[in-house]
Amino acid sequence: MKKFIFRLLIGIVLVLAVGYGTYEVMNARGFQVFGELTDHVETDEKVVALTFDDGPTERVKDLLPLLEEYDVKATFFLVGNEIEQNLDEARMIIEEGHQVGNHSYSHQKMVFKRYSFYKNEVNLTNGMIREIGYKRDIDFRPPFGKKLVGLPYYLNQLDMETIMWDVEPDTYYTTPEDKVAYVNENVKPGSIILMHPMYGEIEESLTAIEGVIQTLSDKGYTFVTVDELKEKRRK
Repeated sequence: MKKFIFRLLIGIVLVLAVGYGTYEVMNARGFQVFGELTDHVETDEKVVALTFDDGPTERVKDLLPLLEEYDVKATFFLVGNEIEQNLDEARMIIEEGHQVGNHSYSHQKMVFKRYSFYKNEVNLTNGMIREIGYKRDIDFRPPFGKKLVGLPYYLNQLDMETIMWDVEPDTYYTTPEDKVAYVNENVKPGSIILMHPMYGEIEESLTAIEGVIQTLSDKGYTFVTVDELKEKRRK
């Protein structure tokens, strides 16, 4: 009986350990099991990449003039079914010279799915990004930052890089002031900043983004796209 209980306890511990390990890998910002991943870049230059997830939505028409005012080029990770509904806004992003990435077709969590699901989500959105005129390489950002084996494996087959982030103000704060303060305290040369301006209160989103741009510019930072940031990597 004692041996049975001991083996049962060992089994429970192993299951918990595997479950915890799976959770950690699934949510890791700086690690995946296949392919290339970038969550920040080691560099001596004061450069950062400002990235936006989701959309495009009509908010693009409010956001682009702000970026143009400060001469900032950003990276937009777009959702396929949102591109379908907002083709003009998607094209505007490209026409303004910003980088565009793939954020899946349906914005579902891309874990514990069939391999065909990953392929469809990636390929459909890649095709739409090409159809709206984007010519450069396409990177991928997993919805909710979640990935395990199937998605990274397929991305690696396509030679697509996974782009994560190391500064995420929207995750922890709601007010523009708190978001700006958080970025100011946590940013470093080579950071990738994630923000979500496509939904919610547009004025608050724009205030936070403008505050981040102004604050970091005052500290001597330059804003570049993710592709440009990778070129700044310390040799």
